[in-house]
Amino acid sequence: MTDKELYESLTYENKNAYLEMSEAEIIEMKTLCDDYRVFLNNGKTERECVKEAVKMAEAAGFSDITKKNELKPGDKIYKINRNKNIFMAVIGSEDITQGINIAGAHIDSPRLDLKQNPLYESTDMALLKTHYYGGIKKYQWPTIPLAIHGVIYNTDGEKLDIVIGEKDDDPVFVITDLLPHLAKDQMVKKMTEGIEAENMNVLIGGMPIKSEDVKEKVKFSILKILNARYKITEKSFQSAEFEIVPAYKARNVGLDESFIGAYGHDDRVCAYTTLRGILEESAPKRTACAILVDKEEIGSMGNTGAQSAFMMMTIAEIVEKLTGCCSVTKLNRVIENSAVMSSDVSAAVDPNYLSVSESKNASYAGQGVAIMKYTGARGKYDSSDANAEFVYEIGRLMDNEGVIWQTGELGKVDQGGGGTIAQYVANLNMDVIDCGVPVLSMHSPFEVVAKSDVYMAYRAYKAFFRR
Repeated sequence: MTDKELYESLTYENKNAYLEMSEAEIIEMKTLCDDYRVFLNNGKTERECVKEAVKMAEAAGFSDITKKNELKPGDKIYKINRNKNIFMAVIGSEDITQGINIAGAHIDSPRLDLKQNPLYESTDMALLKTHYYGGIKKYQWPTIPLAIHGVIYNTDGEKLDIVIGEKDDDPVFVITDLLPHLAKDQMVKKMTEGIEAENMNVLIGGMPIKSEDVKEKVKFSILKILNARYKITEKSFQSAEFEIVPAYKARNVGLDESFIGAYGHDDRVCAYTTLRGILEESAPKRTACAILVDKEEIGSMGNTGAQSAFMMMTIAEIVEKLTGCCSVTKLNRVIENSAVMSSDVSAAVDPNYLSVSESKNASYAGQGVAIMKYTGARGKYDSSDANAEFVYEIGRLMDNEGVIWQTGELGKVDQGGGGTIAQYVANLNMDVIDCGVPVLSMHSPFEVVAKSDVYMAYRAYKAFFRR
C-alpha cells in the first residue's frame, strides 16, 4: 500500500451528496422536494402542519387510535393533541417492551403573533400590534409581504380558520420601515436595537369611513370589513390565535435549482421527511413512531411542547391496547429500551460568514444529513450528549443504508449554540441523537436548504424506523 492509499484509508473527509447520488436517486430527490414545497406552502403554522399530516396519514392507511380498542402488529395509528401535535406509529412484530424507535421534529417556527388587543389607529392608518415568537432578527421582518393565519371565534361561537395573504388575489400586509434619508439615528444603533419590538406593527388598512359620528374612522372601517366577512368584533381577538408569517411561497433557488428557499425550514424540513418516512413504513420489527411537536422555539414548554406528557401518555395507550395492560414497570421497560432521533436542523456553514464556524466540526449544505452528538451552548449547557455506543450504532446504520451524512456543531464553542428537544427526551432515559438538515439563514423569513440534504434526511429517518 502506498502512502497515499494508506493516508486515504486512515483519514476522513465529508462527501458531497450530489456527487454520490445515482441518476435514479436524483430523480427521486427532485420529486420529494417538489412535494415538500407543497407541504411548506400549505403548512405555515403548526395547526396547518398537523392538518396536512392527518391528510397524508389517512391516505396512507393510518387511523385515529381513539377509535381502536386494541392493537396488533402492522396497525398504523395516529393521535392528535390540541391540533398542534401528532403522534404516529406503525406497530412492530417484536415485543414492545424491547423498545420502540421514535423520530421527533417540531413544527413551530419563529414568527410574529398578534397581541390580545392588537387593532389600533394612528395617522389615518389601521395597524395590528405584535409580539414576536422565538429567536428572530427583528430587522428582517419589515418591508416584506406578510400573511395572517389563525383561529378565531365569531359572535355565534363558531370557530373559524382564517388565512389572508396567500392567494394571488389576496391583499398582503407589511411592517413599514424608515427611508434611508430619515434613518440617521436608526443606522447608528446596534442591529438588535434598530427595529424595536413594540414598533413591529402590521399595516392593515387606511381607508376611513365617511362618518362624523365615529372618531377612529379607519379602525371602524376595518372592524366593519371583519364583521361583514367573519362576524367578529374587536373583542373576538382576545381569544384568537393569529400568526403573522411571510406571504411568499417556497421556491427553487439557484440556476441549477439545487436549493429550496422558504419560510419555516426550521424545523418543517425535518418534520416532513420524518412524516414521509413513517408513512412509508409497513412492517417494522420494532414499533416505529414519529411525533411532531410545538413550542420548541420557545423552550418546548406547555401542553403541546416536547416537555408535556403527551408522548408518554400516547405510548402508554399503545402499550395497553397492544398487551392488555400498561403497568408502570412495563412502560418503564419500553422507555429505557427505546431510541430516539431528534429530527432537527443544524446550522450550515455560510461562505459569507466563515468566522463563526469551526471548519472541521461544522455542517455544510450539500454534504448530507447532519448528525450532532450534542447541541447546547458553550460548555454543552442545555444539551443532551449522546453516548459513544449509540453514536457508533447510528453511524453504522447510515453507512449500511447508503445515507450520506456528516457531523456538526452549532458554531464555534463560545460563539453561540442552541438546543433541540433531545435533552427532554433524554431525561426520560432514552438514547437520543440529533439528526437533521443543515440550514442557511436559519430563523430568517427565507431560509435555504440543499435538496440533497433533504433527500438524505428522508433516507436517514427511513433507515432509523427499520433499525
